[in-house]
Amino acid sequence: MSPSVEDTPVDIGQGAASRRGLPRAVDIGLAALALALATPFLTVAAVAIKLTSRGPVIYRQQRVGRGGARFEVYKLRTMRMGADPVGVGTPVLEGDPRVTSVGRLLRRFSLDEIPNLVNVLRGDMAIVGPRPTLAAQVDLYTPMQLRRLQVKPGLTGWAQVNGRAGIPWEERIELDVWYVDHRSPALDLRVLARTLRLLASGHGLYG
Repeated sequence: MSPSVEDTPVDIGQGAASRRGLPRAVDIGLAALALALATPFLTVAAVAIKLTSRGPVIYRQQRVGRGGARFEVYKLRTMRMGADPVGVGTPVLEGDPRVTSVGRLLRRFSLDEIPNLVNVLRGDMAIVGPRPTLAAQVDLYTPMQLRRLQVKPGLTGWAQVNGRAGIPWEERIELDVWYVDHRSPALDLRVLARTLRLLASGHGLYG
């Protein structure tokens, strides 16, 4: 069995050190503005979640960030209580019985990920970058795939706007590594523009 990222330092290389995305100040500004605008929606969503299913409104899960650092990601809960022990990391398919009725609506427009903005403000994440993944997935990365951890995970990313869950996992990682090698403010703005179109279409939401 391979050692976990918690037990062993993650060698991610230095390839992305000279490439920068959007400045941290821009990330903070965008996250703060988006969170303020989303506050009324979050209030309505919280009430809907509490009225239709048992459990907390906010779902917390440990993910792996830049350099293998662990952090807790925040999301609106979309699954029924008890789904985690059965299927942590299991892909969510269309019609998945683990997803609540309110959760399906939230996932359709990726609204369940709005609390990720708190992670951006805390510095765990950036607006644009590879989506944060589970430690069990990182444990299986090849040396090339580990380069995905050279940058902060993002609210949206290059793999997200180029197929999302509709493409194989290995291909998503390749797209993320390509982003690490080519990241720039211009590329980040391109990702944001394509993200808006993706949210409207819902393309690639399910595998």
